Amino acid sequence: MGTLVFDSNDLAAIEVFLNGAYTTMSIGNGGRRDASAHIRRDMLGPVILDQLDLGFDMSYDADRLGKVCLCAVHTGTIEQAYPESGLNVLNAGEIGLLSAPDLPHRGMIRSARYSITMFDSALFARVGAPAEAGLPIQLSGRRPITAGAGHRLARVVEHLQQVAADPAAGDLVAATSADYLVATVLDTMPTTVSIEPTALDRRDAHPDAVRSALAYLESHLRDDLSVADIAAASSVTVRALQLAFRRHLDTTPLAHLRRLRLDAARQQLRAAGPGSSTTVTAVAYDWGFTHPGRFAVAYKRTYGEHPSRTLHS
Repeated sequence: MGTLVFDSNDLAAIEVFLNGAYTTMSIGNGGRRDASAHIRRDMLGPVILDQLDLGFDMSYDADRLGKVCLCAVHTGTIEQAYPESGLNVLNAGEIGLLSAPDLPHRGMIRSARYSITMFDSALFARVGAPAEAGLPIQLSGRRPITAGAGHRLARVVEHLQQVAADPAAGDLVAATSADYLVATVLDTMPTTVSIEPTALDRRDAHPDAVRSALAYLESHLRDDLSVADIAAASSVTVRALQLAFRRHLDTTPLAHLRRLRLDAARQQLRAAGPGSSTTVTAVAYDWGFTHPGRFAVAYKRTYGEHPSRTLHS
C-alpha cells in the first residue's frame, strides 16, 4: 500500500524527518552514542504502521499528535512524561498508548527498537457503539486492560505490518484491516464506549431493520463497509442494529458480512476451475480476508473442505 524508508546518522536530519512524519517536536541526544535512526513506514488504508530502530538515547519534546498512537516496544525502553499524569514507562515486550491525541508529551527513547501504529480516532465510530452522552469514543487509559489483551493487540499489529508490506493487498483488504485493528483496540484498551442498548434501541431492533441491512449488505459486498454504514442504511443506531442481528439471526452485522464474502469467495474459487492461475490467497485478499490461514480455517469449518480443494476440483 506504500512504503517509506528513512536512514540517517545526523541528529538534525532525524529531527526534520520526525517533525514531518509525526508532529512538531525538538529532539536531543541524551547519551554517549552517536545518533542513528532507521525508520520504515507502511500505509494500510487509513492506518500508519511505523517500525523504528534508534541506536541512541533520544530525548524529545512533542506537540499534540492529533491521532491515536500505539507503541509496542521490542528492545530498549521508552519513558514518557505527561502534563496531567506524570511518567509512563514502556519496557521491552509491552504495548500501550504513546500519546493522547490532544495532549503534548515529552520523554526519552533509550536505544529502542519499537513500532508505532497510528490512526484517526474517528475510526472508532466505524466499529464501536457510541460513547456516553453522544460524545466521541476515546481511550480512557494508556495500557491494555490485561496482559493477555496486550499480547493480542501486539499480535494484531504485527500481522497488519505483514499485510501492509504485501503489494497484493488491495483497498478492501486495507479497509477490513483497519476495522480489525480498531475493533481490537476497543476490545483490549480501556475506552469510553457505552455498550448497553437504550429503550429506543430495543424498540428499533425489529425484523425490518435486519431485512434492510441484509439487502444493503448483499448489494455492497465489495464496498468498504463499517457497522455504522450498515446501521445508517437501515435507519437505526449501531446498537439497535447489533441487537436486532443477535435477536433474529444470532450473529452480528460484520460476522454476517464476512459470511457473505466467504460465500462470494467460494463462488470465485469454483468458477476458476482446474488449470487456472487463480490462487487461494489472491481470492482471499480479493474479498477482504487478510490472513490466508484463518481464511482457510473459516472456509473449511463452513464448507467442509479446504479452499484449495474447491479451486482444483
